[in-house]
Amino acid sequence: MFLIVAKYLIPKGYRGMTLFPFVLVKYDFDKGNKVFVNHEKIHLRQQLEMLVFPFYIWYVLEFFIRLIQYKNKDLAYRNISFEREAYTKETDLNYLKKRSFFRFLHYL
Repeated sequence: MFLIVAKYLIPKGYRGMTLFPFVLVKYDFDKGNKVFVNHEKIHLRQQLEMLVFPFYIWYVLEFFIRLIQYKNKDLAYRNISFEREAYTKETDLNYLKKRSFFRFLHYL
């Protein structure tokens, strides 16, 4: 994992973004935020197990499905299965050691 501060690459309203194998953060202090970094590491694992490119296709498709469902972009984002897993497990710093393969499917 490569942790990079990239203030101007992160969309407004977000603090970070994972683009395998990089984790981009808006603010330098987030590099030391273990919960935040764990959230992004969960995304790295999701991307790796889906062979990276299919992850992005699924992510975008699911976002649009959720947008139709919720008619709200923030709710749509929060309900993407990848985000649901990452937000639910971000405080469990040992989660990735015990996480089963394709666990995000549990959050569909």
